[in-house]
Amino acid sequence: MTARELFDQAAEIVRAATPPDLGTPHLHVRHNGLKAWFGAPRPEREHYEAQLIPADLAPGAAASALEIGFHAEHPAEPDNQAVLDRLRTTEPTWRPLLGDDPVTGPFLGRTTWRRISETWPDPVLDTPDLAFDIGVRLIDYIRALEPRRRATT
Repeated sequence: MTARELFDQAAEIVRAATPPDLGTPHLHVRHNGLKAWFGAPRPEREHYEAQLIPADLAPGAAASALEIGFHAEHPAEPDNQAVLDRLRTTEPTWRPLLGDDPVTGPFLGRTTWRRISETWPDPVLDTPDLAFDIGVRLIDYIRALEPRRRATT
């Protein structure tokens, strides 16, 4: 299975499992990832993403890693930090839903952006349930963060 096929399958999980009260997610699949967002049809600066990243960006990875979570990618760093700060104020409500794995802080590879995400070191892309696991975990982030993101904007 190619990475593109993996993320196509994960996108179908996200499409099917997004809570109806959040609306229909916009999904964009690339050769190395999947982006999901709500609102305008064009990709939003605040979105959920599952993507393959180089090993040097993920502790414990030898070849590559899969990053899954939420990103704030506004052009100005203070805007990204403000998004993260607002979500951190609600951390007592979303942390129990996501567990200890998510890291909050600078984006991996671009320090002006912000993230709440986790990395899975050295994924085997042809593992039978990997697309399902990716889609379900991305839905975990959407369920935990999207209502709080909307409430704080």
